[in-house]
Amino acid sequence: MDLVHLLRAVTVEFGLRQAEFAARNDMHPTDVRALICLLDAARAGEPATPGLLGARLGLNSAGTTAVIDRLERLGHIARLPDEQDRRRVLLGVEPQAVRLGWEFFGPLIEGVLDVLHGFTPTERETVRRFLSATHTALAPQPEP
Repeated sequence: MDLVHLLRAVTVEFGLRQAEFAARNDMHPTDVRALICLLDAARAGEPATPGLLGARLGLNSAGTTAVIDRLERLGHIARLPDEQDRRRVLLGVEPQAVRLGWEFFGPLIEGVLDVLHGFTPTERETVRRFLSATHTALAPQPEP
């Protein structure tokens, strides 16, 4: 249980930093989670659609639209036409939002990377396996 409690403590700290970032930038905490989802989708090469965003955030269509509208109004995202499917809209994170995120989260990420540099490659792989399996265990399971 010690590891579960430590993981929970880390999760709480991440949540507090996200809330702090949101408050400093006149955003709702869900807006920060939305930006993270969109950045993760871009890194994974997934098309970032409103449907994908809503599913990842657990929001209905109206809630997803509200988040997208807020982020667009703040200049953090843009609605883009899909080159392959003209009926579909894609969401892109604007460079100024990435810059704002790095200004705040960059030093925190550097601290985590410094911690990881103290681990051997084998230890890092064990941490990766643990976090991946935990993520899978916590992620919503598709209904049969």
